[in-house]
Amino acid sequence: MKNNTKNKHQKESSYKHKKGLHDKPLFTNKSEGVINLNSKGVGFIKTETGNDVEIESIYLNTALNGDLVSFVIFPKKGEKPKGEVIEILNRYKNSFVGILEKEKDLFYLHPDDSKMYIDILIPEKSLNGAKNGEKVFGTITYWKDPKKLPEGRIDKVIGKPGTNETEMHAISLEKGFAFNLSKEAEIEAEKIKNTGITKNDFAGRKDFRGTLTFTIDPNDAKDFDDAISFKKINEDEYEIGIHIADVSHYVKKDSQLDIEARNRGTSVYLVDRTIPMLPENLSNDLCSLMPDKDRLTMSAVFVMNQNGNVKNEWYGKTIIHSQKRFTYEEAEVSIKNKNAYLHSELSFLNKIAKKLTKERFEKGAISLDQEEVKFVLDSNGFPLKVVKKTRGDSNRLIEEFMLLANRKVAEKVSNSTNKKNGEKGVFVYRIHDKPSEEKMADLFSFLTSIGYKVSLKNGLIPSKEINTILEELSGKDEKDAVHKAVIRSMAKAVYSTKNIGHYGLAFNYYTHFTSPIRRYPDIIVHRMLEAYLSGEKIKTEKMKEYEEISRKSSEQEKRASDAERASIKYKQVEYMSQRIGKKFEGIISGIKEWGIYVEEKETKCEGLISVRELHDDFYVFDERKMKLVGEKKKKSYRLGDTIKIKVRKVDLERKTIDYLLA
Repeated sequence: MKNNTKNKHQKESSYKHKKGLHDKPLFTNKSEGVINLNSKGVGFIKTETGNDVEIESIYLNTALNGDLVSFVIFPKKGEKPKGEVIEILNRYKNSFVGILEKEKDLFYLHPDDSKMYIDILIPEKSLNGAKNGEKVFGTITYWKDPKKLPEGRIDKVIGKPGTNETEMHAISLEKGFAFNLSKEAEIEAEKIKNTGITKNDFAGRKDFRGTLTFTIDPNDAKDFDDAISFKKINEDEYEIGIHIADVSHYVKKDSQLDIEARNRGTSVYLVDRTIPMLPENLSNDLCSLMPDKDRLTMSAVFVMNQNGNVKNEWYGKTIIHSQKRFTYEEAEVSIKNKNAYLHSELSFLNKIAKKLTKERFEKGAISLDQEEVKFVLDSNGFPLKVVKKTRGDSNRLIEEFMLLANRKVAEKVSNSTNKKNGEKGVFVYRIHDKPSEEKMADLFSFLTSIGYKVSLKNGLIPSKEINTILEELSGKDEKDAVHKAVIRSMAKAVYSTKNIGHYGLAFNYYTHFTSPIRRYPDIIVHRMLEAYLSGEKIKTEKMKEYEEISRKSSEQEKRASDAERASIKYKQVEYMSQRIGKKFEGIISGIKEWGIYVEEKETKCEGLISVRELHDDFYVFDERKMKLVGEKKKKSYRLGDTIKIKVRKVDLERKTIDYLLA
């Protein structure tokens, strides 16, 4: 059981019982913050000054990882600030996946989440048919006394631990995504699908069905959000349309479909499946821009010259008829082979895309492409092999034109929001803040320690210097490790009604417009664009509503990303479970005081070499230079080093791999 009995019963919550441990805290000095816990049940809250306040486990007062809490800081000086949680203001989550365990006559949910430090007591009447040893999903129903276990109920029996279906289902539920959409949303979607596209839907739409139009997507894609149209106007002008599925035409505000999509925020992409944001009869059918079918779209259409300069632009509702569905591989052939279908059109678009890329990087965009892996699974979902995904010109072509549409839509709305008396309307942006000076200083220290010359200007490493290093690393083993260090130094991109630009892309205005089948903010942006184009102004009184949508969508995006990573990690652990004792070549991907994280070179399977397994010396962690150094022999291990490793053991429940030096 988590939270051993000794700690549980020694826990005291009133300050009078803590006399002698700390001076009496000042209740007038209460603050609020989000608490983050480590696997040992110790909490940390970042203050406005940027410092972390440590909350020892006995002072958590039922706080869980991610909760918004009020807390006080103990006034004792001469050490890192410590404090106590006073009140839980908002629970980040109170439902958990885990194994149901029986001890004597009592049942407990033992959570999978390593940051959930305590078991949940399940009364027999709340088992909901669950049996000892099953993987379940349960909710805390009552927990006021930190000296006692929380009580809960079982909401769902997931299945037998260790099976692919159970584990994928568990990952999605743990991150807050039910496998199935609501019945109400499914029924609503079925009615819309059965109605189909009618002549009334054509009203007020610009007709692009006679213009060459095609899609380019992954081989296994089922929903096609975006299409590109191409038409030569004269020797130096070309009409290029970016056509996006008009999901907002079907998903009306406050409908069951809208409520479902708003709550989910995004589709979730696990290793072996997609959990869609919208029912499949919309996402994979009526809204999907399939070839040889009329489809309703929202479009951004640009007249461009051969240098990629936008001479004219138009936005509005359209109808298209795609003539070709390219996979990335097929498009790659068409770009490079003069005799391939649509070679001249795709090669021209590719040249424009490369110019748009060059322009972005000249303005300070940062290259953050990383190698990704894909699993080949057997019929039971077990990984047979791992292959690296390749990115070619066709991927970058689509990416650049989607970036163009997103940027220009944001510019259009920002510059034409019916500014009367200097008052701006409301819009949802995709923003990316500058990195903190502290994280940039750490990156600077790391890069200089491994021999790269970089400078700090106004607290930032110039993006051109970062890109130069990443270009120099192309094809080298340590590229991924340096890439990860750069990404760790960056802020997280989020949705917001307050525009600060997008640092990583070097755009002053940016939004998400191009993927409404799989992202809820894109549906909102379509609605807002349509309103502004019709002369309607979204009043500032709506700011709070849209800011809440932005906040929730950002949160759901992170949860979905966590679920995707967890499913990949589980498959990597499964893959290595069949390779105990085998030797591989690995790249050091992370270093902590407790050991070295190593990524196997070909499969990207990351595992830990515990510092306890380094028997030749006593190693000390240098945090700023990201390396371990032996006290006697001065041998060092640093981020990006190539080393020989051997698989020691795996733990499927914890999703961990342990390596040894080989």
